Amino acid sequence: MELPAKVDVLIVGAGPVGLTLAAALKRRGRSVLLIDQQAEGAHTSRAAVVHAGTLEALDELGATAALLASGVRARQFSARDHKAVLLTIDFDAIPSRYPFALLCPQDRTEAILLDRLQAFGGDVVRPCTLSDLAADDDGVTATLERGGRTHSVEAGWVVGCDGVRSTVRDKAHIAIEGGPYPENFVLADVAVTGAFDPHEVVLYLAADGMLLFAPLPCDRVRIVATVAEAPEHPSLATVQRLLDERTALAVTIAETFWTGRFHIHHRVAATMLQGRVVLCGDAAHEHSPAGGQGMNTGIQDAVALAGPLDEALAGGDLAALQAWAEQRRRNAKRVVAMTDRMTRAATVTSTPARVLRNAAMRLIGHLPPARHAIAARLAEVDRHTREP
Repeated sequence: MELPAKVDVLIVGAGPVGLTLAAALKRRGRSVLLIDQQAEGAHTSRAAVVHAGTLEALDELGATAALLASGVRARQFSARDHKAVLLTIDFDAIPSRYPFALLCPQDRTEAILLDRLQAFGGDVVRPCTLSDLAADDDGVTATLERGGRTHSVEAGWVVGCDGVRSTVRDKAHIAIEGGPYPENFVLADVAVTGAFDPHEVVLYLAADGMLLFAPLPCDRVRIVATVAEAPEHPSLATVQRLLDERTALAVTIAETFWTGRFHIHHRVAATMLQGRVVLCGDAAHEHSPAGGQGMNTGIQDAVALAGPLDEALAGGDLAALQAWAEQRRRNAKRVVAMTDRMTRAATVTSTPARVLRNAAMRLIGHLPPARHAIAARLAEVDRHTREP
């Protein structure tokens, strides 16, 4: 695929957020160049939760039906301290036609979004790297590296969908504010033998750390746990030990398909719109995986951005684009604050703090309005997510 000399929009990063935005803009008839520095798309499950708000947002691209066919529907989330149930959140009553959390591996989500992009006449150029950009009032000149050659592309707008280490954010000199969490996280996708509810996501809150247990398609399970130090590729024995120590599950890991570790921050960019440069998804906000909000917030950023960006390209009116940037940054700050509270509550280790946390969760569990509000917030269908 030859690189064009000029496009309406250059999108850097072809993960779920970049694919969504490219498809939404191509659907509107815009010329789009979507690049990614990786030679291939995702082959691992990584972000595995697609919430109701995201399923609704992707309806307009025709992606939702394929996602539903590829995922497992979790209708309930619970927090437990070993065998004791502290809090149960049901998704059945959320204000959505998708009253569940869909567990779908990220590589499958990306494949579905790429299919929709190609259906609208687009594709991904890879591997291709952004090395520099220069913006003025009329557009952006981007310098790209591909196959050992340097290319110059003029774009009306550049959108950084290139993740937490965003080159676009760096080249545009946009600050990002926040800090790291001290914990390391172990992640594993495994097959297990033994009994568990295939439609429930469970967060176990043990004295020595949290462990999330979530069903995946093809009889697999996602396990995420906090640890003081994590090997680069945790072994089956390591993950089994965490399961045995932190849960009441009588399950045995039969096989591991993917294991890894990660370290996280809670950060929000100072702005999501600076001149002709826009930030979307993890490039604009990074937070704990608590609640599975990251990819969902980013995809909803992208769906909401397509209309205002199309309007700006059509007539130069930036009011809708500026409103998008302000509203999505407010939403990002709320999500970061919520996941920060969830993470800090889940990782307390002192006995008095754990007693207070457990008592607070039990109290919330007896307040239906509070449970319904939490369900709507997690599903990203509450009024804050949907405000204009």
